[in-house]
Amino acid sequence: MADINRRFGWRHARSAPTAHIRHHKRGRLVHDGPGLSFWFRPLSAALSEVPVDDRELAMAFHARTSDFQDVTVQATVTYRISDPAVAAARLDFSIDPDSGVWRGAPLEQLSTLLTETAQQHALDVLARTPLAAALVDGVASVRERISDGLAAEPRLPATGIEVVAVRVVAIRPEPEVERALRTPAREQIQQEADRATYERRAVAVERERTIAENELASKVELARREEQLVEQRGTNARREAEENAAADGVRAEAEAARTVRLARAEAEAARTTGEARAQAQAAWLRVHADADTATLHALTATRLAENLPRIDSLTLSPDVLTGLLAKLARPAGEER
Repeated sequence: MADINRRFGWRHARSAPTAHIRHHKRGRLVHDGPGLSFWFRPLSAALSEVPVDDRELAMAFHARTSDFQDVTVQATVTYRISDPAVAAARLDFSIDPDSGVWRGAPLEQLSTLLTETAQQHALDVLARTPLAAALVDGVASVRERISDGLAAEPRLPATGIEVVAVRVVAIRPEPEVERALRTPAREQIQQEADRATYERRAVAVERERTIAENELASKVELARREEQLVEQRGTNARREAEENAAADGVRAEAEAARTVRLARAEAEAARTTGEARAQAQAAWLRVHADADTATLHALTATRLAENLPRIDSLTLSPDVLTGLLAKLARPAGEER
């Protein structure tokens, strides 16, 4: 929309670079071009503003396939006005000299023209296509048909319109039909998911079996090694007992030999001692054989006294003392 300012009965118009301004004064073209800025008198001026930028036109319409199924087509057409002079001559792009607002609705007319033309070509191609093919390959075929149809439409160049691009966003069936079509795919997806679940479970079971087998093999190997350990311990104990028995035998033999040696030594010592005692006794007897009787009696008394127990006190009765004194009083010749 052009920017219009008032100054003392004059008007100043300033347009954007994407808007083409045409100024007629008394039927004569005075200003013509995009992004213009100029003064004019409103009573003698006729202004038209034609947008020259690229514009997106979104459209959605219903169609029917060859198997009588309703579908919805969503498309977008990009267009621009390539010839503003022709467009201003064919459509009402005139603006109010005081406000700069379009007097009519030229863009709505363009939208209606493009929508109906695109819809006509889309309906034509979908009417000869079954629903399954339309859902699979319909987007490309409909886009190509709309693009070719708009390029071949004579009204568009005659109105100064150029189609830049055509995009078909989607072709969708009715909700009930869409749900019915989704059911087999969902069932197949569910089957694939179930199969993947079963396979995953089978893999898990196989792994658990492998783990159990490994654990069992480990236990068997552990039992076998424990058996070997017990056997080795028995062998070691038996060997140790044999070695201890051999050592005890050696110790017993050594002890017996030592005992024999001690016995022999003791016997030899006893024999030597006996011989010495016998020799001493013989010498003692030889000495005593040469002594007189009184000496032998004295020695006997001495030896007897040596072997008598210790006498701490002696009690003599009168009878004994009298007899002893009587004997002592006798002369020596009488006693004999």
